[in-house]
Amino acid sequence: MTTIATIINVLETFAPTVYQESYDNSGLILGDASRECTGILCTLDTTEEVVQEAIEKGCNLIVAHHPIVFTGLKKITGKNYVERTVIAAIKNNIAIYAIHTNADNVLAGVNDVIATKLGLIDKKILVPKKNLLANLITFVPSSHLLKVRQALFDAGTGNIGNYSEASFSVEGTGTYTANEKANPFLGEIGKRHEEIECRIEVIFPLHTQGKVLSALKEAHPYEEVAYNIIPLVNEHNEVGSGIIGTLPEPMTEGQILSHIKDTFGLQVVKHTKLLGKAIYKIALCGGAGSFLTKDAIASGADLFISADIKYHEFFDADNRIVIADIGHWESEQFTVDLLFDILHVKFPTFAVLKSKVNTNSVKYFL
Repeated sequence: MTTIATIINVLETFAPTVYQESYDNSGLILGDASRECTGILCTLDTTEEVVQEAIEKGCNLIVAHHPIVFTGLKKITGKNYVERTVIAAIKNNIAIYAIHTNADNVLAGVNDVIATKLGLIDKKILVPKKNLLANLITFVPSSHLLKVRQALFDAGTGNIGNYSEASFSVEGTGTYTANEKANPFLGEIGKRHEEIECRIEVIFPLHTQGKVLSALKEAHPYEEVAYNIIPLVNEHNEVGSGIIGTLPEPMTEGQILSHIKDTFGLQVVKHTKLLGKAIYKIALCGGAGSFLTKDAIASGADLFISADIKYHEFFDADNRIVIADIGHWESEQFTVDLLFDILHVKFPTFAVLKSKVNTNSVKYFL
């Protein structure tokens, strides 16, 4: 039986909820995670029409990018589309899960889809987040160094950028005295024991601490395992806001704007004054990303692509960069494909569907 919790575990392995912004409401919005999942409907937004589509297609789990409940509900009377959508989902036993800014903030997430569609290479996080990593220091007898270190790697430690299984170890002398209640792996009760031990250091994502410590204790021969965990302020280069990358070959401003328009099926592209320069390095952020304009400029980007940019925020370009606003829905429309691909790979024989409802609420009169 495939439960909703099983589906959630796959999504949160890809984009842990701890990576969402403080104002966000990602995660299981409503529903019972222990229930069997009959089918998954992937969508950008959860609306009444999407819930009806889920009913018709026999899907009891909607996986959406945007949370239908964002700021909280004090009453549920059906007076607006949010309350009506929630009521319809509850009546029909449909769970709703949102994977929002946590999916924005992982390197292989929403922004990577946009960058890939544009053909960018050498992609990296524009503004990496800090305080998400920790350093584990532990001590193990030399005879068990390889076993313990491999267990830590298997638990997800030792990943630094493009490198895995990164660690440091040094040999030294450890001492301890076991009391009468102990069952020492080495040494005798009541006598101080000296043992040649190795100090192992590895970096790991702080939110995986429980898993890492379980792996350490399972592989370690001592009944009392000595370790230190030190939170780090280091940047996590695979988690953060926006993405920056380069085009394989420079384009003119007109060429890149036409490319953007064609790639995202746009009727119009709002942009700042063109500067008459070649476009090579591009920074971008799906959805509302004007808060990254200064970072895009500081990165040396020639163009910054985002959405929901206000009139006065266009002035922040200050003749140092071209800003292009391509629309919120338009910038994130391929997120549905991202969610589908993640789930379809893990559940190839399960009903994973893409919503056919266009949830874009912005229309243009041409």
